[in-house]
Amino acid sequence: MAELVVALDYPAMDAALATARLLRGAAHAAEDAGGRLWMKVGLELFTASGPEVVARLKDMGFPVFLDLKFHDIPNTVRGAVRSAVATGADMCNIHLSGGERMCRAAVEGLAEGAAARGYGVAPILLGVTVLTSVAPGELPGGADPSAEAARLAVCGREWGLSGVVCSGYEAEGIKRRCGRDFICLTPGIRPAARDGAGTGGDDQRRVMTPAEAVRAGSDYLVVGRPVTGAPGPDGPADAARRILAEMQGTGTREP
Repeated sequence: MAELVVALDYPAMDAALATARLLRGAAHAAEDAGGRLWMKVGLELFTASGPEVVARLKDMGFPVFLDLKFHDIPNTVRGAVRSAVATGADMCNIHLSGGERMCRAAVEGLAEGAAARGYGVAPILLGVTVLTSVAPGELPGGADPSAEAARLAVCGREWGLSGVVCSGYEAEGIKRRCGRDFICLTPGIRPAARDGAGTGGDDQRRVMTPAEAVRAGSDYLVVGRPVTGAPGPDGPADAARRILAEMQGTGTREP
């Protein structure tokens, strides 16, 4: 079943951990449904807090997606992925546009990091295709975002990655071309608004609802402000539960 990833896009660790604590009840709901509730640590939070924030979230029982989108020369990315595994992260990512040598070096770094920590199974390594903030007509040369995402996904499969970061619009085609076991993680998830919290005025362009993304074949759904921006002490957990219900096909969409 698809799993929910909450984006902790905060400038400091204390606020991120406070939200994570509020989501413990939603994590139990995810487990009752046979899944897990993930926390995502991105560039802003990791730059401010470093590996400690990953360790603290792991201590709270959450699997962690370290979303740093590495893109550099092959040897640097190899070391960066190895270090990402050393933080305890369960998932990390690179930019597929870095090319074959860089991506294969990242796979090597993943294996090295897993061996150093004694993991029987390495963490998940994903390749970023086209950011969901990119709209049609915005890529250099006028390339179609969905076509470019599919092309890069096929490359990622050949280069040894576990899956890709893509929009829900590309997930079905990528699964068809790369296999059902090839992971699709989808940002740009926007549930139907109930109270308006966090549902508008952001950077995302190629968006889907949770139910639509699951039907399209997405394995992990990333949601940020609609959860973290929900008002009140129970707001984030309630918002997460509603999204989980929609993912499972038991939720109702608001008009």
